[in-house]
Amino acid sequence: MRIIGGTFRGRRFYPPADRWPTRPTTDFAKEALFNILMNRLDFASIKMLDLFGGTGSHSYEAVSLGCQDVTYVDKHIPAVKFVKETCATLGIADYVHIVRSDVLKYLAKESIFYDYVFAGPPYGLPWLDEIPNMVLQNGWLARTGLFVLEHNQHHDFNKHEHFRELRTYGGTHFSFFQTKEGIAE
Repeated sequence: MRIIGGTFRGRRFYPPADRWPTRPTTDFAKEALFNILMNRLDFASIKMLDLFGGTGSHSYEAVSLGCQDVTYVDKHIPAVKFVKETCATLGIADYVHIVRSDVLKYLAKESIFYDYVFAGPPYGLPWLDEIPNMVLQNGWLARTGLFVLEHNQHHDFNKHEHFRELRTYGGTHFSFFQTKEGIAE
């Protein structure tokens, strides 16, 4: 796996993913997503929430692009340990707040506004279809923020009131959500 852009562009990291319950976003899909995001977000001025953070790939990418306030959430102990080690190696531990927690329990807590929320859950997660409402209705997304949910073709959010667009890269689907206030006129 590699970091696509920014300060750490081209840096590779090698998660010991044997028997991990993670499905890292492919470099191809991640590069396409971040090409879109770089045109929509000023990473140097946002707060990001990375749900189901896994290998930390999205967190590293955001910091590489200038984000200095990332919250990474995952419950898998080896993944959390790997992300802590990688953040220390990259010298970005001050920018990534690592939370070892089940995402369902984390989202039930008192919310904090984030400008960008990314969720890359396991595709077979029984409550995957509930994630947009949990993020948007529970106050995790800033009024003008952007929420991106990674999923596969078995999930369709185009009727969700905050759905804005779908981008597909092979078997990876990214659904974009914004509040009504977040839509540029």
